[in-house]
Amino acid sequence: MKTQNKLFMILLALTFVLSACGGASTDVMEKSEDTMMENPTEDAMAPHEDTVMEDAMKESSGEMMMEDSESGDTMMELPAWFSVSLTNVQTGEAFTINDLKGKVVLVETMAVWCSNCKKQQGQVKALHELLGERDDFVSLGLDIDPNEDGASLKSYIDANGFDWYYAVSPADVSREISSLYGAQFLNPPSTPMLIIDRKGVTHPLPFGIKSADELMQALQPFLDEGL
Repeated sequence: MKTQNKLFMILLALTFVLSACGGASTDVMEKSEDTMMENPTEDAMAPHEDTVMEDAMKESSGEMMMEDSESGDTMMELPAWFSVSLTNVQTGEAFTINDLKGKVVLVETMAVWCSNCKKQQGQVKALHELLGERDDFVSLGLDIDPNEDGASLKSYIDANGFDWYYAVSPADVSREISSLYGAQFLNPPSTPMLIIDRKGVTHPLPFGIKSADELMQALQPFLDEGL
């Protein structure tokens, strides 16, 4: 009987011990899981290699697009009238403003009947004498009067000794010049003039008759550019 009581007490003690150990083990596992969630390992925090490569490719693509966009912004669209065929009334040869790219071009919109235009072209003649012979400079008189033709324009320049480029402006060229630079460019007595630089950028000059010295001062920075 005593032996049976001892065995019963031992079994009961073992039961208590096993229960306590099981509860402690469960608590430890739960605490371990909580700790892992609160303090993730470096492997858990580090992004997957594929994700890193994908992000890098996206960044690289974005930079290339930006560079392309910036490059596109620097590309300048030339006015349409630069590509219109004009006829040099002195020689009968066809040319376009685009053919003169790389040169500095001085353009005057004029008419045969305009006395101010004649005075202004007298100053252009003096300018040519100041500059001397230059392969990188061109003067162009554009007759914008729709009632005048190449024959009357040639008679005018021959009579006055003006020996640079002269052409009758086609209607679409006159319209675009007015649209781009103002209606005054179709008013010859205001002696409208503009400079086209070596890159094809236009620079309108002040209205009114400009002396040879004033024209030289306006042209010099563009003549010096690229030399």
